[in-house]
Amino acid sequence: MKMEHHLKSCTRNKNKLLTIIFITISFFTLFLVVVLFHIQYSSPFDFSLSARSQTRRASLFQENYSNVIEMMTAKLKHSVTFLPLQDFRFRETATTGHTWFMSSLNDTREENEAEYLYFPAKASKGRLLCFKGRDMKDGTKNSYALAWRESLPDSAILLEGLTFVSYTYYDHTNLWHGLCAVAPFVRWSMKNECLKPERWVLFHWGELRLRMGSWIQQLMQTNFGEVKVEGFDRGDNVPYCFERAVVMRHEMSQMGQENKLKTFELLRCKARSYCGINPAGKGREINERGFPIIRLTLLMRRGSRSFKNATVVTDIFSKECARVEGCILHVVQSDDLSFCDQVKVLTNTDIVASPHGAQLTNMLFMDRESSVMEFFPKGWLENAGVGQYAHHWMADQSGMKHQGAWWDPIGKDCPSPQDHLQCFLFHKDGMVGHNETYFAEWARRVIDQVRLSKVGQPSEDQAKQQHDSKACTC
Repeated sequence: MKMEHHLKSCTRNKNKLLTIIFITISFFTLFLVVVLFHIQYSSPFDFSLSARSQTRRASLFQENYSNVIEMMTAKLKHSVTFLPLQDFRFRETATTGHTWFMSSLNDTREENEAEYLYFPAKASKGRLLCFKGRDMKDGTKNSYALAWRESLPDSAILLEGLTFVSYTYYDHTNLWHGLCAVAPFVRWSMKNECLKPERWVLFHWGELRLRMGSWIQQLMQTNFGEVKVEGFDRGDNVPYCFERAVVMRHEMSQMGQENKLKTFELLRCKARSYCGINPAGKGREINERGFPIIRLTLLMRRGSRSFKNATVVTDIFSKECARVEGCILHVVQSDDLSFCDQVKVLTNTDIVASPHGAQLTNMLFMDRESSVMEFFPKGWLENAGVGQYAHHWMADQSGMKHQGAWWDPIGKDCPSPQDHLQCFLFHKDGMVGHNETYFAEWARRVIDQVRLSKVGQPSEDQAKQQHDSKACTC
């Protein structure tokens, strides 16, 4: 009886368990059917809503991103700060220390090269150089700034290509000062695949200048082609930004001697080519009796620092030249010569004798090792300072021999002998006298030196021509 009751109890429990399993399976099956039904009939609509929602979110994100970029660009534009080109805080060191032109920026310095600024560069954080203003009397009214190309100031004009920006404390019209200002650009170009500028921008004390002197412009044209000087004439208050710019502020002060020689050799060669002058064979010139030809040029000037008696000076040099067979004297007025006339005369000169003045810069066109003789009015030796040695430096930089100078001891005395500046101004534009004995002995000595050097020159001429051809390759 007990056994039977136990069997019935087990059977009921088993049936109960099977019922629970059946119900669970049935519920799971029903749930699966509902899910599949939902996927089959509802998913296209729901997925479409999801895609639309995502597209909308992406669109809103893109719109917000564009707004942020636009806002940041506007802020960058408005944050561009223009500073005065001429900074009077550095007035006292404008020529000897920290420059007052674009004073917040530091130059790039390379050994034996002229200091320079280049934009855009790592130092400028990729920003372009911009100028605003075109005042020609007050450099503080002209200004500069740096700006990224994507956020240039409103109404800014972008000038494409390479721009040369030349600053000088002196001027771009005088032959000597102008050459010192532009020569570093020639050297920079030589080092950078002979790049040529689209335009030049000229400043003096932060004041805009609209032209170079004719001689300087033609010299640059021999190397770079057409010279365009930018005038910023599309509005006084419009910013002008440069795609690429090179700025020179210190002339040739840090350029090494060898690099100066290379620079002037290139300009000499380019000028001769531009003017159609072929100096080949010049070193082998001899007269019909086999004596080497020595060409002596008296390069005269009119007005200030001209000879008081040019006729007497000419006679002195003529007599000394006639004493040496093969010597030929030429007397020329520098004011009467075109650029190419000056190149031709000095190319065919072994000795140039001239009063101190810009015309002596033409020594650039003589062959290396040619000779220079220089004359000064009274008062220059005592009061002119180091500036009177400019053509000593020029001779050294261009490979010439400066054979000394003569300072006239005769003339009016300065009324204020203790004031060197006033005395210099008093004597600056004086005229040059002469000393027949000294001039004759000096001319004789220099002519003899050149004659001796010419005797051994023929064998060296071929090597010289090869050297000259290499100098003109840029």
